[in-house]
Amino acid sequence: MSTAKRRRPSEFQRAADGSMTLIEHIRELRSRLFKACLAIVAGAIGGFFIAQHVQDFITAPYCDFIQSRNANGPCQFNMVSPLDQFMLNLKIALYVGLVIAAPIWLYQLWAFIAPGLHKRERRYGYAFAAVATPLFAAGFALGFILVSRSMQWFLGMSQTITVTVNLDGYFDFVLGVMLLFGLGFEFPLIVAMLNFAGVVSAKKLLSWWRAAIFLMFLFAALVTPTPDPFNMTILALCMAVLYFAAVGVAFLNDRRRARRRQYAGLADDEASPLEPVSPVDAPTWGAPYRDDEANR
Repeated sequence: MSTAKRRRPSEFQRAADGSMTLIEHIRELRSRLFKACLAIVAGAIGGFFIAQHVQDFITAPYCDFIQSRNANGPCQFNMVSPLDQFMLNLKIALYVGLVIAAPIWLYQLWAFIAPGLHKRERRYGYAFAAVATPLFAAGFALGFILVSRSMQWFLGMSQTITVTVNLDGYFDFVLGVMLLFGLGFEFPLIVAMLNFAGVVSAKKLLSWWRAAIFLMFLFAALVTPTPDPFNMTILALCMAVLYFAAVGVAFLNDRRRARRRQYAGLADDEASPLEPVSPVDAPTWGAPYRDDEANR
């Protein structure tokens, strides 16, 4: 008789059921960090070759302004050290490497955290990650558009002065604004996560709409590069629309949770309660039926 070979449980199963030792968890973390760093380094090497194209894209708003004032004038930047251009290329390569290797290092991070979560929590994690990525990309793009518009206002203040901008400072400014806009678009997703976690209800979130609108405009006023109210209002309105969309999702989640709660106190083998039924009147046609007649 041939005996079936028992399969050894995978690392995911051993981490989920708690059979992994602390040393094994540390070794797994070291392995996943090594794989993530290796993917980032590989992406950074590839990003170094396209760093100049990324730099041209980031500096396009400044160059467009310079050429609008002097069509034949070159787009020049100021550098403090001879190594500024090389260090900026390394910084761009690192950012590009993080973006290119994002599927790998995010998977390694998720694979280390997922065994400690329930099946429903893992499902929610996939859904939130799928929503967070396009939201961050939309905020990132909006930040670049508003920076491009604000460049006309900032550099247009000096009409009689030749403007030369520090290259490294310009890159940090533009990228910082774009990152803040991307993070601002994640605020409604955090609100929805709090509702799915059972921390706040949809009615409570809706009752906080005044404070939420105030915080959105305050955040937009702090991160918007120009002091004019138009760019601030654009960002705040986008965040407000996403906030009320998150509240709508929270209402749907609360309604679904309320339907499940109706049967939460019943066991699987317990019969559901029956409503009382009113007695049925005897028929009026014919002679009434008696039990003694059936025995004759």
